[in-house]
Amino acid sequence: MILLGRTVKKLEQTYDAIEAAGYPTPAIVPLDMKGATKQNYLDMVDTIEDQFGRLDGVLHNASLLGVLSPFDQIGEDSFDEVMQVNVKAQFLMTQALLPLLHKSADARIVFTTSTVGHIGRAFWATYAISKFATEGMMQILADELSESTIRVNAINPGGTRTAMRAKAYPAEDADKLKTPLDIMPLYLYLMAPEGREVHGQCIDAQPKK
Repeated sequence: MILLGRTVKKLEQTYDAIEAAGYPTPAIVPLDMKGATKQNYLDMVDTIEDQFGRLDGVLHNASLLGVLSPFDQIGEDSFDEVMQVNVKAQFLMTQALLPLLHKSADARIVFTTSTVGHIGRAFWATYAISKFATEGMMQILADELSESTIRVNAINPGGTRTAMRAKAYPAEDADKLKTPLDIMPLYLYLMAPEGREVHGQCIDAQPKK
């Protein structure tokens, strides 16, 4: 397992939790997606190939919420920052990693989307547009890779107890929400051999009854 993110302290906390649970020791690759270039991702691929020789899956989970605002009041800088992390970074990373994933006998790419990536919502323009792009990226890749050994899907976690959710809904009772740990089995299923037959799907982790 390779942990990638911009905050080393958070990566180390995740590293410690994985080790404490008795799982194989992960690797840490610090990378700030806000400023990462194509060359940064190509260098990352070289590092992965040199140290591990292969890659069997990619889970995209990094996202910025941006500012919830009327469409005509969204600042260009805020919009660009969200698109950089939520869309361009995932595009460049996936593009760079595809040659390595093609070497795997059973590879996965899993994106994280949102309910507003299915249906747009007032004042959510920046984030929603980025998640519509995420779902489009997943669908295109799934179609292009349908005859390959790479399975591509997306997960909508739904309302989850995270800092981003608290920022979007500050008055909400977080204790009534699922935790990330509650949602994790779906991610693990899609990344595991058992999820081999699932391809090109956007799955709601908390489907409405």
